[in-house]
Amino acid sequence: METRTLNRNKPKIRLQMGDGYRFVKDTVDSNNLNTVCEEARCPNIYECWGRGTATIMILGEVCTRACGFCSVKTGKPTWNDPMEPYRTAMAVKRMQLKHVVITSVDRDDLKDDFGSDIWAETIRQIHTHVQGCTVEVLTPDFQGYAPSLLKVFNAGPEIFSHNVECVEWISRQVRAQANWKRSLTVLKQSVDFGMLTKTGMMVGLGETKIEVIETMKEIADLGVSIFTIGQYLQPSRNHLPVERYVDDDEFLEYKRIGLDLGFRVVESGALVRSSYHADEQAKLASPAWETHE
Repeated sequence: METRTLNRNKPKIRLQMGDGYRFVKDTVDSNNLNTVCEEARCPNIYECWGRGTATIMILGEVCTRACGFCSVKTGKPTWNDPMEPYRTAMAVKRMQLKHVVITSVDRDDLKDDFGSDIWAETIRQIHTHVQGCTVEVLTPDFQGYAPSLLKVFNAGPEIFSHNVECVEWISRQVRAQANWKRSLTVLKQSVDFGMLTKTGMMVGLGETKIEVIETMKEIADLGVSIFTIGQYLQPSRNHLPVERYVDDDEFLEYKRIGLDLGFRVVESGALVRSSYHADEQAKLASPAWETHE
């Protein structure tokens, strides 16, 4: 009975491989880059790439953490590519992007700065070579290391994003090597620095509606401006199971509540992910950016 209910409510994913998709794939491949769209098996890859947008993943394709929801490869990274920031900027320039999202694997093995030098240089290279393109970063927690966060802040991304991923009590199961309170601290540091700050979470992992709303309130109280919430989808049998598929009405309720709590932008829906329609979120959060176009 439960399985039938889950399948009936499972969101539908559109598979459409048009010219836009092929152009983005060619640009990413020819610049020897990774994307979270591919590595994390994002359900929106065909839609987003069809629109000419992609979320570029720096610092390699192997993550030092093994989160229960994520399909990115886990292991001992061997990546060493100081030219990646420049190639990333060239890909963004070729795609003629007005807004780009950059993310990365966790690099706990880089004990000096957890990869923040490459993060900062990537931001600078895009700003240098792609005039008028706003940069949104979706970063790991850098183990809460303040100097690493400051490197990223000082590089001047237009939006700083770090995901809490889920409600607090599930966090240990969902991402055992992270710390939920540390993620809140990262977000607070971003807000205090003056960054336009964003975070996101998944539902369907066993949380209650009340817990979701309490989480949203705690995040809104930090001063975070943009909030995304989407359905968790199990990427393989080796990952955490889906406990519940949330219906459209509940997602609409979360959006209404989020706006009432004070978020400038709330993106809420079954297939919503952190970078889903990020360019449109950026315009809503800061309408002056429309002059970049």
